[in-house]
Amino acid sequence: MLKRLPKIIVISGQTASGKTDLAIKLAKKFNGEIVSADSRQVYKGMNIATAKPRKTQKSKVKSQNYIVEGIPHYLIDVIYPNQDFNVAIYKKLAIKAIKDIQRRGKLPFLVGGTGFYIQSIVDNIEFPKVSPRKKLREKLEKKTEKGLFKIYKKLDPEGARFIEKENKRRLIRAIEVCKVTGKSFWQQRKKGEPLFDVLQIGIKLPKNELKRRVKKRVERIFKLGIEKEVKNLIKKYGWITPLQTIGYQEWKEYFERKINKEEVKKRIVLHTLQFIRRQTTWFKRDKTIKWIKKYQQAEKLIREFKRN
Repeated sequence: MLKRLPKIIVISGQTASGKTDLAIKLAKKFNGEIVSADSRQVYKGMNIATAKPRKTQKSKVKSQNYIVEGIPHYLIDVIYPNQDFNVAIYKKLAIKAIKDIQRRGKLPFLVGGTGFYIQSIVDNIEFPKVSPRKKLREKLEKKTEKGLFKIYKKLDPEGARFIEKENKRRLIRAIEVCKVTGKSFWQQRKKGEPLFDVLQIGIKLPKNELKRRVKKRVERIFKLGIEKEVKNLIKKYGWITPLQTIGYQEWKEYFERKINKEEVKKRIVLHTLQFIRRQTTWFKRDKTIKWIKKYQQAEKLIREFKRN
């Protein structure tokens, strides 16, 4: 007899596709709670450029410290930018949150655009256990993202097709694993036994609509005070790896008085659109994703999934 696995819903898609709004609406409808699958929303203080949903109320329950429109969110604001974090740590924390949600009779929604984080849960990926090599990391930290990507591409051509080129921390870890083990980081990831019965829903928007949303989103982060947020973070931590990502990295030359604010804006839009293209490539690989355009389609899919 086949073992019945607990159900989870995944809401994925590109940046600015409307995942958060859709997930909150669905969580309200189906008695759900949300586990974030965003590699930057985990960091405290990185709020505006990451489009972190705003807390709307406080909770007396310690594990539910991030509530938006009455829906508890997990894996948001869990560490400081100068603390170590990777996909293996994420997987451990996310599974713990999902199981806690299920224990209380609620439906977990795994929501985000970081494909690697989502895959770690859906496919129960087992990662190579390689402890950090301090000297190697110090050497790699001195290199630019472009330089690191070039090194990684030589070591692991397959993995280079999907890794975030701007994510210095992820590139360093991937190179570290390749060099220590002498094997491809990508090929060492193994699928374990499934932990959950998964319905994957992806939001599909036309390219023009995504581009319009990205431009609108960038205008919004400027109005919300992204410049001040970056200044405060740099003052506190310096240009550490988590800040060398879209929405933050573009300000470095502005603060060095090499470019103006309009150029910062253009670069954030450009880099976001480039990132969206890589997200599209990633999600296209997964044939289990059910692509939708409207809320009603998602609701129908979840009803059928719950019935089966």
